[in-house]
Amino acid sequence: MSIFMLFCTFFYIGLFTIGGGVVALTLMQQTIVDKGLIDSQTFYNMVAISESTPGPLGINMATYIGYNLYGVPGGIIATAGEVLPSLICIIIIAGFLKKFSDNIYVKGVLAFLRPVSTGLVLLPFLQIFVFALLNLPDSSFNFSVQSLINLFKWTNLAAYFVFVFVFFKFKLHPIFVILAGALFGILFL
Repeated sequence: MSIFMLFCTFFYIGLFTIGGGVVALTLMQQTIVDKGLIDSQTFYNMVAISESTPGPLGINMATYIGYNLYGVPGGIIATAGEVLPSLICIIIIAGFLKKFSDNIYVKGVLAFLRPVSTGLVLLPFLQIFVFALLNLPDSSFNFSVQSLINLFKWTNLAAYFVFVFVFFKFKLHPIFVILAGALFGILFL
């Protein structure tokens, strides 16, 4: 992939990402991972790092992937490609939305986009959940007790439930949960 194609790819991702950066993960996976530019392991590691750093997830991922492929120029080009469609669209929409906000068709489009974007947010969540917590078998799966026990990454699953409980029970700031998760990974994995 040339650096121009990198820009075009992230422009495409930025143009069709409705619902935020999490939705962009699905498009990024289809256009970057499925085409073999980076492997799944690297992609999910990038997701974890991008979620843990300040800023929007989609932009962090674009920067990280661009940097991974082409260094600093790639990071800048991928980020510009990701951001430019939103910038163009919001300038255009801001001018028209106030005028047409009571239009029945505009209301219909916005009402329909909410459940669609919710579904698009759910897909990457499920993909990351499966990658992080399940050992999916490479071959046929028989339903024995041992195969069910081996299905889960028990350490990761236990950490997941502990961190979710601690997060909601003690109302910790997410940065503390992220730092604790990183420390847990260093110590126990």
